[in-house]
Amino acid sequence: MGERCYFDIQSKDGELVHQYGPQVHLIADPLALTWLARLSHPSCVQPEVNRIVTLLYRGLVREVINRSFPRKRVRTETRMLPLTDRGYYEGDIIDPDILATSVDIARAGILPSMVCFEALSEILAPGTVRQDHILMNRTTNAADQVTGAATHGRKIAGPVADRFVLFPDPMGATGGSLTEAISYYRDGLDGTPRHCFALNLIVTPEFIRKLTTTFPDGVSVYAYRLDRGLSSDAALAACPGELPDEECGLTETQYIVPGAGGMGEVMNNALT
Repeated sequence: MGERCYFDIQSKDGELVHQYGPQVHLIADPLALTWLARLSHPSCVQPEVNRIVTLLYRGLVREVINRSFPRKRVRTETRMLPLTDRGYYEGDIIDPDILATSVDIARAGILPSMVCFEALSEILAPGTVRQDHILMNRTTNAADQVTGAATHGRKIAGPVADRFVLFPDPMGATGGSLTEAISYYRDGLDGTPRHCFALNLIVTPEFIRKLTTTFPDGVSVYAYRLDRGLSSDAALAACPGELPDEECGLTETQYIVPGAGGMGEVMNNALT
């Protein structure tokens, strides 16, 4: 028996209905799922890969901004003002003065982070947006099982106090690398972020459990697809999160099923 939650998608407020808690936002977007199915297919290669990744992250960062960023009441003139004294827009906009950082977790996160950085720069005030960089990779044992994450370098461009910090990383598999990166921003830098966001194209139940238990507050997960292809038949037929002990989305070597393969390799035309 295969996955059933994407048959006749059950959604509420634009999100897949699930039982993982309020930190988790599984965006119910049939167009994004269409692009993601294409991206996951072995026939999808460069330059199509990067085009689709860009489309998907433009949409995902929009969801984060619309749902989670603060707003500001404004009264701003329009081109109709010379003709009528009612030529003003009065209402809410995204607050342009908030502070935001997009974190590039190399390799798979390089392009997604740049897409988010550019999107934020288009709406926020100059100087309020920055991009940071972390070079890290999963560590494995002799059986190719993931044992953790190794950090090889960081380029952090300033303090993080009162900033929204975005971590765009296509595959949310074990959550090890992202947990380490988020922990560093929350505990190892000057100040405390206002809020942290994980932006993933695909996540597993294991990834969700890792982030929600490690960070029971202060971190939100945004994703387009939940992959739990190795779960029991009962779990696949149930509402996501209803039978957590029977849900599984990872092979023994921690690759996502059905997944999209190693996106770091795919996006960079690399063998390993």
